[in-house]
Amino acid sequence: MKICLYLEFYHFLGGILFKKIGTGLLSSYRNQILALNFLKIPYTEKWTSDCDILQINTPWIKSLYLMRLARKHGKKIIIWAHVTVEDAMQVFRFMPLVAPVFKKYLTYAYGKGDIIFCPSEYTKTLLLAYGLPTEKLVVLSNGVDTNLYHASEEKRNFMRRQYGIEGLAVGTVGLVLPRKGTDTFVYLAKEFPRNKFFWFGKIYSGLLVKPPPKELPPNVLFSGFVSDVTAALNALDIFIFPSYEENEGMVILEAAAIGLPIVVRDILAYKGWLEHGENCLKAKSNEEFKRYIEMLLEDKNMRLKLGHGAKILAENKSIEALSKKVMDIYAKLG
Repeated sequence: MKICLYLEFYHFLGGILFKKIGTGLLSSYRNQILALNFLKIPYTEKWTSDCDILQINTPWIKSLYLMRLARKHGKKIIIWAHVTVEDAMQVFRFMPLVAPVFKKYLTYAYGKGDIIFCPSEYTKTLLLAYGLPTEKLVVLSNGVDTNLYHASEEKRNFMRRQYGIEGLAVGTVGLVLPRKGTDTFVYLAKEFPRNKFFWFGKIYSGLLVKPPPKELPPNVLFSGFVSDVTAALNALDIFIFPSYEENEGMVILEAAAIGLPIVVRDILAYKGWLEHGENCLKAKSNEEFKRYIEMLLEDKNMRLKLGHGAKILAENKSIEALSKKVMDIYAKLG
């Protein structure tokens, strides 16, 4: 068996379009490579007719062309559904204008697959509503590389020295987008002026995305892109993820692997795998976010309990666990 693993534009001009971005799409792609290596399955990242399965990550125009080639050669096709209209709507300023056309395109493109991997039950529900057949939709976590993401005192000390962090730090990692909850993040920083709040992640041009407020509390830092996400997460004591819409939220798994106590917004994407009081706290409002962070800042035992639950969650969604599930799908397609 041989897999053609494809991510459009990944190799274009030396990968310039993916440099200094740090998205879940990239993390998922790298996890798929790790899974194939773990399974000792040969793969290529460029189309070749001797592959048995074409595995597409978010199908754009060239991906459609490759899927036609794959069909012509009698190959099976897997598509990872990293994007939905619901999460794309709140990214770039122009998205609401093209949303109806984009939904039709995604439905058409995803429909070309024999199997569509959905990162969560929530994503599967959305794609069912698009009209995609239930027999094609398989729920499969993007997984987390627990060999890369783990607690490191060395990385923690390095990052905290670099950013002058003292005491208990609260923060998040991800693209700086309104959808990710920048409003809640700034609100919380104002409510806890004695603690530093860090947002590690790329900041887009204001022409594309509504930027964070110009006037920020003195305890807030939007760092921009960081190359070492593991170090950034290790620098924190409490991880918050106030995103309004996700398909899974891979960085939650990465924070979990490090053993951080996690506070998320209570949204449908987390139903069934994030459990309030066991591996996270789920907030329905800014006031609940405030109450939970206050609780965690004051209660070390609660931080330890949630961090322990988070590590168990990460272990259950490790590359090894992902690999076994993927192998079952490959075998059925073969």
